[in-house]
Amino acid sequence: MTQHSSRYDVVIVGGGPAGLSGALMLGRARRSVLVIDSGQPRNAPAEHMYGFLSRDGAPPAQLLDIGRQEAASYGGTFRTGRARSATREDDGFVVELDTGPPLRARRLLVTTGITDELPDIAGLKARWGRDVLHCPYCHGWEFRDQPIGVLATSPMGVHQALMFRQWTDQLTLLLHTGPEPTHEEREQLAARDIAVVSGEVSRLETADDRLSGVRLRTGAMIPLRALAVAPRAVPHSAVVDTLGLEPAPHPRGLGEHIVADATGLTPVPGLWVAGNLADPTANVLAATASGSTAAAAINADLTADDTRRAVRARTEPCTAEPESPPLPTG
Repeated sequence: MTQHSSRYDVVIVGGGPAGLSGALMLGRARRSVLVIDSGQPRNAPAEHMYGFLSRDGAPPAQLLDIGRQEAASYGGTFRTGRARSATREDDGFVVELDTGPPLRARRLLVTTGITDELPDIAGLKARWGRDVLHCPYCHGWEFRDQPIGVLATSPMGVHQALMFRQWTDQLTLLLHTGPEPTHEEREQLAARDIAVVSGEVSRLETADDRLSGVRLRTGAMIPLRALAVAPRAVPHSAVVDTLGLEPAPHPRGLGEHIVADATGLTPVPGLWVAGNLADPTANVLAATASGSTAAAAINADLTADDTRRAVRARTEPCTAEPESPPLPTG
């Protein structure tokens, strides 16, 4: 399969860790693969990623650069752009791009991820990925033993506060728009020495380009060094939408996701999803692993299809008409 071909074994929509991991595995399986990517990864605001074995503390862009090089070394090809839609055809899919001719693929892997919908609080978006964070495993160590606030916007606020307590004993649960804790939750928070503050947060305060605290609508100031939030996952699902597969509410109330089995296979035959599109809670390492898992399942499915075709070609009688004998001369 040449770089300029319009038909591939697999087209991967999304070139983040999940998509690149899938491309690497499929390339090593000698499958023809094209990755379509818009160059806007979810973790672009973060300067470093943590908890990724052998890459702990590395810039996210570095991982993507290495991943592209590795996938390309096994024949993977890349195209910058966006996939607008996909339609089924007899033996695969046709993918329409924002520029250029359509692509054809026997199988489709979508790893387009999500957008983190953040609470509408002045100054919050500008600090996202710096000292406004959501995952204690990704960022808790960097703010250990410092004042951390947890912004409650759903019933998961108490759970998030109890999790962050592992990293600091200077923890405040800001009830904001979240529900009032139950009696049992109040006991849990008190037992872990987690302060609870009522009232909505109106804005973030900074000093020397660092978070210094949050201001309540009452005017009260709560000093903090970091603020944990629970963003709502909004899937980048345009491609799967056109195949009749709509996002479903996440069972933990984290927004929406695309429902798939353990390998990423969706109810649409031949369509797999991986990364945060399927699991908004997956960190970079887990997203990478899901791309590898999906790739193995896709290759197995293609192998079964190749075998069926080979058996059919061997056993079915030839239907072509025999050549006519040459006309007599003279």
